[in-house]
Amino acid sequence: MSTLTIRDALHDAIHEEMERDESVFVIGEDVVAHGGPYTVTEGIAERFPDRIFETPIAEAGIVGVGVGAAMAGMRPVVEIMYLDFITCAMDEVVNQAAKMRYMTGGQASVPLVIRLPCGLGRYIAAQHSQIMESWFMHVPGLQVVVPSTPKDAKGLLKTAVRSPDPVLFFEYKRIYTAEGEVPDEEYLIPFGEAETKREGEDVTVVAVGPMVGKALKAGVILEDDGYDIEVVDPRTLSPLDTETIRASVGKTGRAVICEEDSSFAGTGAEIAAMIAENCFKDLQAPVVRVGMPHVPMPFAPPLADSVVPQVDSVVDAVRRVMA
Repeated sequence: MSTLTIRDALHDAIHEEMERDESVFVIGEDVVAHGGPYTVTEGIAERFPDRIFETPIAEAGIVGVGVGAAMAGMRPVVEIMYLDFITCAMDEVVNQAAKMRYMTGGQASVPLVIRLPCGLGRYIAAQHSQIMESWFMHVPGLQVVVPSTPKDAKGLLKTAVRSPDPVLFFEYKRIYTAEGEVPDEEYLIPFGEAETKREGEDVTVVAVGPMVGKALKAGVILEDDGYDIEVVDPRTLSPLDTETIRASVGKTGRAVICEEDSSFAGTGAEIAAMIAENCFKDLQAPVVRVGMPHVPMPFAPPLADSVVPQVDSVVDAVRRVMA
């Protein structure tokens, strides 16, 4: 085992996949000059100078090149500087990449990975801090991946690169430097398999992305209250591992869903609805959601920190369902 940050785990995954498969290439803004805005692609130009391409600021063109190259047999890893800018390429993502296999009767596939740095980072306001996982969960044909640890980041990205269908890979900026153990040997993490990060008996906490770490910290605090929480990390939102979540809620009888995205019409709403439909007889309390208010991300640091759910938000939610 090696101790790596999420950034380094992603970096290693890309390098290893490019070494393994000559059809893998990288394209995006500043991916050569700066190694991307968060240095994930640093060093690729030295090792694979003919398979990394720096582009103008033109997201529709970047993703369009990726879609075409994927259909032609390549495996592009597209980096969008900030998730927010994927809105400039929605036609390429939603109308082309997502639908190509279906509309060609399986004759064409789009093995495309789009890396999307997202969420609150350096307090850069509403146009550079969004989280839009639920937008893409709603689109058939797209796979939505959200790692929370270095181990998951590396294993899931390697699976994404090898997938025959498009993957949107959400990378929360604030946890790029989070550290964790990563196996030294080759490994992949299948899509659609959640992981229970903490076993517990009283409440199931389904946590997405950075909320996993916050939920684990909340679990330690809640031990003083005598509450034993179980933390489930979906890891992929589409496909979503409903069986693991249902089994956990069936055991605990209570559920809290935590995300940094807006609670309104978000990922948590879908998971809460699934629990209500499938686990109603098991529930001893209403499902509680923890998320950001339905507001744009503020620029002022105190305001931004106040709208993003924190450890205390999880603690309060668990105490509510236990009451």
